[in-house]
Amino acid sequence: MVQLLTKFSNLLTKLEEIIMTILMGALAILMIVAVCFRYFLKDPIPWAGEVSIFLLIWTSFIGGSWGLKYGTQASVTFLYDAISDNKKRWLRSAQDLTMIVFLGILIYYAINWMMLPSMLIQKSSALQIPMWIPYSAVPMGLIFAFVHILTRFINNLVNGEPEVVEKVEGGVS
Repeated sequence: MVQLLTKFSNLLTKLEEIIMTILMGALAILMIVAVCFRYFLKDPIPWAGEVSIFLLIWTSFIGGSWGLKYGTQASVTFLYDAISDNKKRWLRSAQDLTMIVFLGILIYYAINWMMLPSMLIQKSSALQIPMWIPYSAVPMGLIFAFVHILTRFINNLVNGEPEVVEKVEGGVS
């Protein structure tokens, strides 16, 4: 069970990396093209700003989940570093359990928000796409984060240590 959950979390991580690469590449290309059209051709692309915001929202939520997997968020650890390994394990379990509950609540409200009739009929201003498409980044990123934290929590309980993840190059250590 633990190995299956770990494999699923790792698969999600690879998917997140692919999605983030595509979205950030598309955002960079779109912004360059939009600037060229606006300032050199004097013909701005009317939907470029809206699409760039949607791409940034998706990248932020997927990237936040990816960051939780690798623990790249900024943190103050001087108290954590001062306690024994056994206490670290229990503190980490309490932290993960708190995050699981918090993410579960956020997922519940995000899905309910997405299912509101007003949300289902709302359209974006420039592209006229249903707003549930860009807004679905919220529950998607939260669900991915939930899986990563749940995996770490279960690994901590079963194996006595959180899931071992390789160090991210250039990441925060």
